[in-house]
Amino acid sequence: MNINIITVGKIREKYLKCGVDEYLKRTTPYSSVKITEVASDDKILNQIKAGSFIIVLEVTGKSLSSEEFAAQIKVIESQGINQLVFIIGGAEGLSDEIKQKADLLLSFSDMTFPHQLMRLILVEQIYRAFKILKNEPYHK
Repeated sequence: MNINIITVGKIREKYLKCGVDEYLKRTTPYSSVKITEVASDDKILNQIKAGSFIIVLEVTGKSLSSEEFAAQIKVIESQGINQLVFIIGGAEGLSDEIKQKADLLLSFSDMTFPHQLMRLILVEQIYRAFKILKNEPYHK
């Protein structure tokens, strides 16, 4: 499965970039994960390939445990979908048009996080999901 994380803006903080890079490296044996940075949310839809399963990170979305998140990825894979897209909005959030394109609105918390930090949290959870699915040690 190919995973594309589309995010508005760039990471400026070195410590966040190092964390994201570390988890991207760790996911390499399981999946191709890339990050696409766009300047504004009106550029997002152009980055999505037809047939992709789209997950939009949204505070009002559905909350999943790490195990449920892993199970969701397995279901998507079992449907023959080979392109999974996550969308992270910028400081202004995302337009209703983008939210309506989502196959799943996903919330990591009722709290609001900076979009740069959310990128790190998401990549870690993707890595964790693959470890859960492969029944490999990491998740406790």
